[in-house]
Amino acid sequence: MRINPKIFIALGLLLVIGYFVQELVLGHDQYATGILKARTEKNNSFRRAKDSPLNAEQRDHFDSLRYFVPDKAFRVTAKLEHFATPDTVRMQLTDGKADKYLRWGKASFELNQQPQQLVLFLKVDEADDDQPELFVPFTDKTNGFDTYGGGRYLDVALPAATDKEVVLDFNAAYNPFCAYNNEYACPVPPADNRLAVPVPAGEKSFPEIDHTGHSH
Repeated sequence: MRINPKIFIALGLLLVIGYFVQELVLGHDQYATGILKARTEKNNSFRRAKDSPLNAEQRDHFDSLRYFVPDKAFRVTAKLEHFATPDTVRMQLTDGKADKYLRWGKASFELNQQPQQLVLFLKVDEADDDQPELFVPFTDKTNGFDTYGGGRYLDVALPAATDKEVVLDFNAAYNPFCAYNNEYACPVPPADNRLAVPVPAGEKSFPEIDHTGHSH
């Protein structure tokens, strides 16, 4: 029995369409599920005294950190530039001291159809870790409004020497411990890492707790 080749073409088109529908619907759901799972785990860790930057009074009233809804538009693939000879810099801390970091490289990308770039840092005393991570402190136009005024951070797995791109997922942007408790000293995002656009993704500002137990 001969089968009309047009049937194969039609079946092929259906498979392709089905793949894209699955990618749009299920793919986003799986991605969002992973983000939400990580956020749940962080909430749980904030309730535990040994892991939490919150003091006892804050933990008593703690329900959840506040976040923007996961949005894949803020998971960007950036052009990666490795610095051939990384400079050692002293990154200012909120208590006036400083920590040593290597200016490891630079990521260039677009947000809101505007070119942006961020310097990627590697903490000097973590450079020899088994799985070192790049540290990306940044500020954006949401700071002081929806997000912590002092800026936020990203952690990025150290790319391979041959990598030309790096993924920056702003849905994973998080607050420094200073956002919850003034007893901590935190790195201040340097001038190089001031984004000129709002980034409504990741963690929002932490609500202060007054003595009546109400957040504001």
